Amino acid sequence: MKTKIILSIGVLFLIFAACNQDEKVTKETMKDQKKHKEVVYQVFTRLFGNTNTTNKPWGTIEENGVGKFNDFTEKALQEIKDLGVTYIWYTGVPHHDVIRDYTAYGISNDDPDIVKGRAGSPYAVKDYYNVNPDLAIDPAKRLEEFEALIERTHKAGMKVIIDIVPNHVARNYEGITNPEGVEDFGATDDKTVQYHVNNNFYYNPGEVFQVPNWEHGYLPLGGEKSALSDSKFDENPAKWTGNGSRLSQPHVNDWYETVKINYGVSPDGRKDFATLPEGFDKEDYKAHFEFWKDKTVPSSWIKFRDIALYWTAKGVDGFRYDMAEMVPVEFWSYMNAAIKMVNPNSFLMAEVYNPDLYRDYIRKGKMDYLYDKVALYDTIKHIMQGHGWTDHITGIQDYKADIEHNMLHFLENHDEQRIASPDFAGSAEKGKPAMVVSATISTSPTMIYFGQEVGEPGAENAGFGSPTRTSIFDYVGVPTHQRWMNGKKFDGGQSTESEKELREFYKRLLNFTINSEALMGEYAEIHHYNRTHVDNYTRKIFSFVRWSKNEKLLIISNFDDLVNYDLDLQIPSEIIKKWELIDGTYTVKDQLYDKVSLPLVVKNGIGTIHMELDTLSSFIFKLQQ
Repeated sequence: MKTKIILSIGVLFLIFAACNQDEKVTKETMKDQKKHKEVVYQVFTRLFGNTNTTNKPWGTIEENGVGKFNDFTEKALQEIKDLGVTYIWYTGVPHHDVIRDYTAYGISNDDPDIVKGRAGSPYAVKDYYNVNPDLAIDPAKRLEEFEALIERTHKAGMKVIIDIVPNHVARNYEGITNPEGVEDFGATDDKTVQYHVNNNFYYNPGEVFQVPNWEHGYLPLGGEKSALSDSKFDENPAKWTGNGSRLSQPHVNDWYETVKINYGVSPDGRKDFATLPEGFDKEDYKAHFEFWKDKTVPSSWIKFRDIALYWTAKGVDGFRYDMAEMVPVEFWSYMNAAIKMVNPNSFLMAEVYNPDLYRDYIRKGKMDYLYDKVALYDTIKHIMQGHGWTDHITGIQDYKADIEHNMLHFLENHDEQRIASPDFAGSAEKGKPAMVVSATISTSPTMIYFGQEVGEPGAENAGFGSPTRTSIFDYVGVPTHQRWMNGKKFDGGQSTESEKELREFYKRLLNFTINSEALMGEYAEIHHYNRTHVDNYTRKIFSFVRWSKNEKLLIISNFDDLVNYDLDLQIPSEIIKKWELIDGTYTVKDQLYDKVSLPLVVKNGIGTIHMELDTLSSFIFKLQQ
């Protein structure tokens, strides 16, 4: 089925931002500093190299297998680099709780009653000065093996990101490899009081911790009996739980495997530390560093700063911060400024899900990037699912015009459902137009999750949690990724034709984005005017232009999986003037597949391009000069 649509654009709906001149300068400065877009490849480290296909629910490491640091060979890293990746986020690297006996290496066993899954949550860190022993060929040399991976990644031309989780640590935190002079979290806490500014944890004096009442059929290890799985864990007095629960017996849906870190915020909300002066959001990280130099800060601040600097010294290029908005913004000013003083180019990204806090955590907290989840991701997800409109994208871009560079774009990560899962879009193909829009609409980095590029649906029942998300709690294989991995040849030898085609699409798109000058330049949408003034312009299409001095792009995507469109797309006179085009005929060429070249006819100062736009397809047209 085809529908004839005329996109007659007489005026351009200009993006505006409610920002002052200082904010505009900040944005322009950021553009000057970043000459190309960045692409982050998030990989769940223990799953990447696992070739075992058993996938038994609650399976052991021997039954279901596990990937290692050494699986990221030169060949594997080169293939990731060739996909168009500039940063690898190795998820699950710091030593977290696992249900496996490593006592031979001086590591205490972890209690299943406070561990989610069998392989454990990567966000219940047990020792920040070492790495997950599961990931090493020789657990005694696990740190050396990770250091070698950092070196290999750099040699392959990419940079390294790992997690830091300042809001909480594992309930049984035990730093057995602390550098000299480093004291464990809570080692000198006054446990007789609920709160003290220099306590690392909050306590319930006189109360003993109790494990949750297991509900809805959930049992640790799926009900498997073990010596430690006895519905008991020795913690006296009880600590507050990571998600903020103050109960000595947290609920099964609480983050019961973790404990909340105290940053000098009293139970009634008082902040026992200095606050940033008025207007300090406009100061750079050097000024923030100087501000904190003569200030007394809570013990937890110092501990996490030292952790970040420890990994920075080992060559880690950046950090992803879990649930950053649960930690005071002043702490981020303190820590991020300290990191930037050592590595000004460090890549610092974080979860902040309250849009009202975005600007504070970027400007005061000195974050480089925040997840663009609540706005862009959620909106595009609804469009992909068939019950959202592309009209809503324009308002999102308007709202964050002054911080668009700082809002990291993604369609998948370890917390979200896989695009191909039935509960999301049910088809990886539906991710194509969304991916083009997400990757090209702003100057911000793009992030993809390993397996996304081959259409992984996350269908396995691994144990803890439910399918649609690839498990981060259990030992499991990732089938579509395993087919691409092809017995560690990393050549797609077992991939289906559709999986190969999808990966080629991602490869073409991502490589274009990291090499495009225009994508670090100007933006204007041409959708709003057409929806307002042209009766038959569909809400399933989205179009916009990007340009710089040397490159002019027109990008259009069709989210409709049922209807193809013939379009006489018109470029308004305002854009034609900015592009310095005179009446005549020009050529635009698609940059995704290099197969389509079309005439752009400029007449009376308005440009027109006739095109055929198939279902779920996109064009990135570049003006040929």
